[in-house]
Amino acid sequence: MERLAETAARPLTVSAAARPLGGEIAVPGDKSISHRALMFAALARGVTRISGLLEGEDVLRTAAAMRALGADIRREGTEWVVESAGVQGFSEPSDVLDMGNSGTAARLLSGILSGLPFTCFMTGDASLRGRPMRRVTTPLSANGAVFVTRADEKLPMAIVGNGSPAPIVYRMPVASAQVKSAILLAGLNATGATRVEEPVATRDHTENMLRHFGVPVTIEADTRGGRVITLDGPARLTARDVIVPGDPSSAAFPIVAALLVPGSEIVISNVGLNALRTGLFVTLREMGADLTVVGERVEGGEPVGDLRVRAGVLRGVDVPPERAPSMIDEYPVLAVACAFAEGPSRLRGLAELRVKESDRLAATVALLTANGAAVHVEGDDMIVEGRQSGRPLGGGTVETRMDHRLAMSAIVMGLAASRPVTIDDTAFIETSFPGFVTLMNALGAGIGA
Repeated sequence: MERLAETAARPLTVSAAARPLGGEIAVPGDKSISHRALMFAALARGVTRISGLLEGEDVLRTAAAMRALGADIRREGTEWVVESAGVQGFSEPSDVLDMGNSGTAARLLSGILSGLPFTCFMTGDASLRGRPMRRVTTPLSANGAVFVTRADEKLPMAIVGNGSPAPIVYRMPVASAQVKSAILLAGLNATGATRVEEPVATRDHTENMLRHFGVPVTIEADTRGGRVITLDGPARLTARDVIVPGDPSSAAFPIVAALLVPGSEIVISNVGLNALRTGLFVTLREMGADLTVVGERVEGGEPVGDLRVRAGVLRGVDVPPERAPSMIDEYPVLAVACAFAEGPSRLRGLAELRVKESDRLAATVALLTANGAAVHVEGDDMIVEGRQSGRPLGGGTVETRMDHRLAMSAIVMGLAASRPVTIDDTAFIETSFPGFVTLMNALGAGIGA
């Protein structure tokens, strides 16, 4: 069932798990891949069947936007079917495209729309309307598209596309998979080579999926340690079925909960293991986590496997800044793990967290501080002092700021803390992890009991 309407706030108080977490679960489909699967299937000529699609609010907004452009998108049993005439069948939407809470959808779709011969209007919820669009509108303007925004370059936004776009050559000032993807998508309709130079390798789902839909993409290392991605256009996509693996960013929450609740042992099946998405797993192992991969395999061009997690003592860690792109969404729940670890942790190079669904850096510090953890920020680094003798954790109220990952991180904090943790709103969890509380309770969390 599709649900696009905004919901009322859902406050929640979470107490320590009464027993160890145990069992085998599957997390929802990867959100990044789900967005791309719907977009690329709509851009392709023919019929694409998608299995494992994340049916969260963010992804449903993408489905609605691609329908508004002209694709036929429907759910058949457990699969989603996308039937399209390709980009040639797109037409100007009759209404504003409302992207809800999804920055990924808004930015990637901006790339597609920039190369189409009509005008679209885009908006989002209060959180998305507060997030910057300049990082995509600046490079995309080079193809001849015109973007009209508020004075501070935030949504709502009008996109006046250019039906004969020029190819873009752009070196990104900071690593961003969303910006890279928007430029590559703009290049599909351009004549010539579109080239993106990224200073640090970011998640490559767009490149993988372009190849899956029949579009050649070349990737080369540059002399400065980054990568150069090139796409020759115009390029036409051919419909191909897609299997969406479990989202490693969603798996992060039951993983950390199982590591922190004494005696826990869980298995999470079919999790995506793309090396550009697994920085958290690397970091947790450096902290001493008992986290192993079973049955590694490849599905739909992406590596997947089953994760076995056992509780144990964690120690502080120093996370290098170059790891940030591979775990940018996982820092709030990692910070929770660090609060329970032995010794201090330093999480470096977190500037990108300031422009997520909320200022996640400030909000994560507030989450930990409200619940008794010692934490502070130095520049773009977060320093978490770790568990301190005689200092109980928990007992605070967390302001989620319409951010689903903060809400889930606070729930994990409550399951491991000695005092209850109150979350002001858990409604936005549905944007990325529908049924999160139900799934955690299936492991024995006892949330809301």
